[in-house]
Amino acid sequence: MQAPINISQPQWLKDFKAFIMRGNVIDLAVGLVIGAAFTAVVSSMVEDLLNPLLGLLLGGIDFSNLFVVIVGERRPTLEATREGGAAVLAIGRFINAIIKFLIVGFAVFWLIKVLTRVGLEAGKKAGPPAQEVLLREIRDELRLQNEKGGAAVPGA
Repeated sequence: MQAPINISQPQWLKDFKAFIMRGNVIDLAVGLVIGAAFTAVVSSMVEDLLNPLLGLLLGGIDFSNLFVVIVGERRPTLEATREGGAAVLAIGRFINAIIKFLIVGFAVFWLIKVLTRVGLEAGKKAGPPAQEVLLREIRDELRLQNEKGGAAVPGA
């Protein structure tokens, strides 16, 4: 019976496995998934809720279908005009993108503001580590002994 062939993993594969399993890489992946879901919610809110209300207030303008034809034949919708080979400026889609950007930016601003405040409050409550407190107590005790005429403290 022949011994099995031992195939070792290349070093780059080992390095990649170590890299991908680090905590911050996994956190980044989770953040991307949540960000994609949040973007879908914001897109729906802008396209399905805000734009119809804004269009109604501005006299029935449909922002998703607001475009300027540069060259070619204008058709009833943006998609139909593009399918016809016309060059267009999709102003309505650009406005939608700006609104989405502002909403996401505003949400991220408030999220970071809350996380910073929570982080600061958690830092205040935690205090110094127990080891640092113990070292301070030892230092203070040695100073007190030195002031009372005790033995000289080396390096003090």
